[in-house]
Amino acid sequence: MAAPKHKTAPRAGKPKAPLLLADYLQKILTARVYDVAVETPLEPARNLSKRLGNQVLLKREDTQPVFSFKLRGAYNKMARLSPAQLKRGVICASAGNHAQGVALAAGRLGCKALIVMPVTTPQVKVDAVRSHGGEVVLFGESYSDAHLHALELEARHGLTFVHPFDDPDVIAGQGTIAMEILRQHQAPIDAIFVAIGGGGLISGVAAYIKSVRPEIKVIGVQTNDSDAMLRSVKAGKRVQLHDVGLFADGTAVKLVGEETFRLARALVDDYIVVDTDAACAAIKDVFQDTRSILEPSGALGVAAIKQYVDTHRCKGKTFVAITCGANMNFDRLRFVAERAEVGEEREALFAVTIPEERGSFKRFCELVGPRAVTEFNYRISDAKQAHIFVGLATTRRAESTQLAKLFARHGFATLDLTGDELAKEHVRHMVGGRSSLADDERLYRFVFPERPGALMRFLSSMDPGWNISLFHYRNQGADHGRILVGIQVPRADKKAFKAFLEGLAYPCEDETDNPVYRLFLR
Repeated sequence: MAAPKHKTAPRAGKPKAPLLLADYLQKILTARVYDVAVETPLEPARNLSKRLGNQVLLKREDTQPVFSFKLRGAYNKMARLSPAQLKRGVICASAGNHAQGVALAAGRLGCKALIVMPVTTPQVKVDAVRSHGGEVVLFGESYSDAHLHALELEARHGLTFVHPFDDPDVIAGQGTIAMEILRQHQAPIDAIFVAIGGGGLISGVAAYIKSVRPEIKVIGVQTNDSDAMLRSVKAGKRVQLHDVGLFADGTAVKLVGEETFRLARALVDDYIVVDTDAACAAIKDVFQDTRSILEPSGALGVAAIKQYVDTHRCKGKTFVAITCGANMNFDRLRFVAERAEVGEEREALFAVTIPEERGSFKRFCELVGPRAVTEFNYRISDAKQAHIFVGLATTRRAESTQLAKLFARHGFATLDLTGDELAKEHVRHMVGGRSSLADDERLYRFVFPERPGALMRFLSSMDPGWNISLFHYRNQGADHGRILVGIQVPRADKKAFKAFLEGLAYPCEDETDNPVYRLFLR
């Protein structure tokens, strides 16, 4: 592909005339990154490759000393500053990973570093910056907000601004990743998938690839709520987003750089947009192959490969995903684990209406059969019919549609909620409430073995005269499932119910007198 030709207006910290592709190649080849960075491995994702029918290679930038590629560009820029600039100190704005690179580089070069980070930055990244000696200022909701504040502080204190992406030296530092990829894998590569925030990484990668191996496609990846680069390329000019999604905080940029836009527009072959669920599924895919946990932005390349293979029906190709970061708060893993199954379409969610009559609950469970139940929420609320929220493990895409038709054929009106954001985010946790129909209800917590048939054993052991008035179950990935059950047992059946519990041999706790139950469910 031809080098970028059109000119850009000069600005501080950038050359007056735009650099040509040959200029970037020279800057990448002479970049100073290895004083602090390591040459990261290019590892095969064996399980994912087998599943997709294509070779997937992971460029493990998450294994850098700061768990992100960002220290390459930061150090390459700072190592070229004059002694006077270093003495005054540096400043940057960052959602976290560039901040760690600047802080580490400042420590190595012996200068002060002031880091402006959005207030939404994961605490693990804030703590990491401080551990490297950086002074942190939290400001704004996104990188773009922090960037504007950093420019004010730069002018006020006479510091040198180290841009996270819109600087040729930063871009060249990131481009060394592509240099390593081609050195590590000299066989054909069909495409390299690169996450895009402000565009520094993909600009550096594309500049090197199109200089040396132009036949390799460079494909940019963004989330559907932070796609500033794609919108800008389509518009032919930089487009500023009003808001950005913050789940993939490492790529949450409202406005891409001038230089990165110029390079990406000329050099990037294609763009793919992925959603939150796809990113979560990709995090799980990488974990299963490497036992490492990426941050959402770090997994975007893997999510895009899966989407690309599905769209283009390719087989036998070789794809590289740059796993560009692993700085994620631990408490976010709960959300990732829950959404990963939906993102991979390994879980289908349904709202099912069943007649409110004895035996219908069991009949529906028999229809579910041996499929693993991931979630089951039910509360008696109407004398004639009941609505249940159920999640089922699936093995292939589009299986949810087939299951919905199966339930409907057997008389259970079904609404497929697999793609419904309200259901996934909120409703699944809110099914329940008080009911005037729950007479003689006893509430028990059971511990079930997580194996096929455990639920049916429970239902088959029950007296058909007893009615299940509440049922809540979630598969948490343990070897035992915890289930909350409300059972309407006539007072005359007290002894029979006790015998049922003893014969069942599942550990249980009577929660009928629990004040929380009486406040919210009784």
